[in-house]
Amino acid sequence: MSEVIDNTTHDRFELTEHGETAVADYRINKDTMYIEYVESPPALRGQGTAGRLMAGVMETARARNLKVIPICGYAAAWIRRHPEYADMAG
Repeated sequence: MSEVIDNTTHDRFELTEHGETAVADYRINKDTMYIEYVESPPALRGQGTAGRLMAGVMETARARNLKVIPICGYAAAWIRRHPEYADMAG
C-alpha cells in the first residue's frame, strides 16, 4: 500500500497510486492545519484514493497535535463521515 507523504516544499500531502498522485494542499497557522484543496487525478477517482489520502492527512495532524479546519468541500464532507476525527475540529 502506498504511503501518504507530507511534501513540505509544496505545502501538500501526496498519495501516489498506479503512477498518479492525489494531493491535499494545506497551510498551518500555529496549532491549526487548514486543508485548502483535495484533488485526485481522473484516473484515480472512484477508487478511494482521496479517502486514503485524507486518512493519512488526519493521522499526521493527530500525531502533530494539530486541529484541522477543512476549507475544501471534499475534506469537510470526508471529516463529517469519519466521527473518529471529530475531536480534531478547529
